[in-house]
Amino acid sequence: MSAPLPTAVQQWRSEGRIAVWLHIPILQSRFIAPAAALGFRFHHAESDSSTLTLWLGEGPSRLPGYATHQVGVAGAVFDENTRKVLVVQDRNKLKNMWKFPGGLSEPGEDIGDTAVREVFEETGIQSEFRAVLSIRQQHAQPGAFGKSDMYIICRLQPRSLTIRFCQHECLRCEWMELSELASIENATPVTSRAARLLLYGSREGFDKIDLTAEEFPAVYTGLFYKLYHRELPDSYKTMAGLD
Repeated sequence: MSAPLPTAVQQWRSEGRIAVWLHIPILQSRFIAPAAALGFRFHHAESDSSTLTLWLGEGPSRLPGYATHQVGVAGAVFDENTRKVLVVQDRNKLKNMWKFPGGLSEPGEDIGDTAVREVFEETGIQSEFRAVLSIRQQHAQPGAFGKSDMYIICRLQPRSLTIRFCQHECLRCEWMELSELASIENATPVTSRAARLLLYGSREGFDKIDLTAEEFPAVYTGLFYKLYHRELPDSYKTMAGLD
């Protein structure tokens, strides 16, 4: 942008533009005050930059907000041979209850990859994503800075069994009988419910509880997305013979 910002804003208005996004690196933050004087407002900030917006259209701004949710992911690593599931107790909690290892998903990271990574970082157990078990949604979560919070539990299959848990994050870590986890009082409510889902799936078939992932090309060239849903019969995937 070669023209001074006031001149540029005037030109954008005359061209009929409806909004301006202004990206300011942290070392150039002296430009924030002059931009604010022209009506720019903060949209979001990251570690090394901030983004401001100016609505030029008619009526209230229709620009989307930012960071309305955070996404936490946990891994329920279930060993079908021993019928045990991997659980931890957090070191830094006032009330230490059994739960599945997990943490926040990083930008650009698939849900299953988050679960596998967090399980390994906390417990040293290597695992493989199999399906999504459950999704919890809650609002006004203090730990999410007042934003809405999504918490997704994934079913994982173990690829190793020797626990080497992170003592900075975990107070305890062990393989627990699934039936025990489904009935003990010293587990979080969402953990107890997920344990009962696992117990039902292990007895009746995981196809009754699993939300599996399938990848599709997005409308944006070169990008893909994953759709999570109950498994469809092959005939319904192609609609062959169903017309």
